[in-house]
Amino acid sequence: MADIEHYLQAATRDNTRRSYQFAVEHYEISWGGFLPATADSVARYLADQAEVLSINTLKQRLAALARWHQDQGFPDPTKAPVVKQVLKGIRAVHPHQEKQANPLQITDLEKIVMYLDNQIQHTSQRSELLSLCRNKALVLLGFWRAFRSDELTQLRVENITINPDIGLEIFLPRTKTDRNNQGTTYHVPALSRLCPVNAYQDWIDLALFTEGPVFCGVDQWGNISDKGMHPNSVIPLLRELMQKSGLTNTQSYSSHSLRRGFASWANANQWDLKSLMQYVGWKDIKSALRYIDTNNASVQERIESALSKTTIQVDSPYEITQQNDESQTGTRLQLQLNISNMSKYTRGIKRTREKIEFHCLRSYQMTKMDNDKRYEVLIPHDSEEDLNDCVETLLFEMHGIADNNQCILEALFSDQDTGQVWE
Repeated sequence: MADIEHYLQAATRDNTRRSYQFAVEHYEISWGGFLPATADSVARYLADQAEVLSINTLKQRLAALARWHQDQGFPDPTKAPVVKQVLKGIRAVHPHQEKQANPLQITDLEKIVMYLDNQIQHTSQRSELLSLCRNKALVLLGFWRAFRSDELTQLRVENITINPDIGLEIFLPRTKTDRNNQGTTYHVPALSRLCPVNAYQDWIDLALFTEGPVFCGVDQWGNISDKGMHPNSVIPLLRELMQKSGLTNTQSYSSHSLRRGFASWANANQWDLKSLMQYVGWKDIKSALRYIDTNNASVQERIESALSKTTIQVDSPYEITQQNDESQTGTRLQLQLNISNMSKYTRGIKRTREKIEFHCLRSYQMTKMDNDKRYEVLIPHDSEEDLNDCVETLLFEMHGIADNNQCILEALFSDQDTGQVWE
């Protein structure tokens, strides 16, 4: 049982587990709700907290309550119509503009690196030299690879390969968008200036690293911690570097400023939207556009041009289907789709099928076969891994639609040529 618990814990990110635990405790202890909850009590909870918590926080609280009920085997009250209507009303009465961190401009990145280089050149203390070299590597890697703070602090020396004059190959076992924990490999190019590869090499050579976390704490005596930095420490570190480099309004920057900064820089330098999304790792076009500064008219024109070549599943935040890409290959799969009502009181089969056809299958050249239960779709992909990811995402979306409509879904994709199946 200890082994089972260990793997169950590993299936959920630590931050997600902590935030869900806090949300459930807030509902049950601080607010005084009872678990398992009813739809009416959840709706009252939302109404009571509407003027205190943002809409995003309320949605996170609902996700935590939904997860608790699913894990305990109880019906999920958060999917009830009254809960959805209350949330919709809160959004209308308390409109909220999402705050975004300022993007770090390339000129500001140069100022930070110039400051660090100057300090490195003139310091005689090993502890200060270690901190300066670490910070330079962190900033440059974070910017040019558009890493999040938790991704930077996850980096391990043994998972990074240095290819001289080419760049770094970085393997991250886990990222925010890697729902199946398959791991992701990133490539970081060597550059003629502001080079993240040289900065990384200088840091690990100075720290004498052969394994372990890349970015660790350094105390005043030059002792290096064997534990990685905490993700929450990245923001104050960046703001301190910005302030010392002469930048103003540093409180408007966060660790996402590196990610937004690179996205804005790449977009301003005429990266097409598809290339930018592939490099950064965005699968949702809405996520990409949140990071891109579109104040410049020419930038907006380029985005609109890229959007005209992209088919978007509007109601699905999980996947974008690119069309008219001659470099991609496609595999024709058959889909067996069986839908049934969860109980005699629900009537969602027709609605579920229509939504799955419209939101999930339509973009993949869907054709119906001998009956409404069998389809054929063409899945474009560059590799076997892309094919698996796309099919798994489709299954995830289809099951979500079925759950929302109180239906049970049995779906099976099959490749008639190879015999491979996904279910």
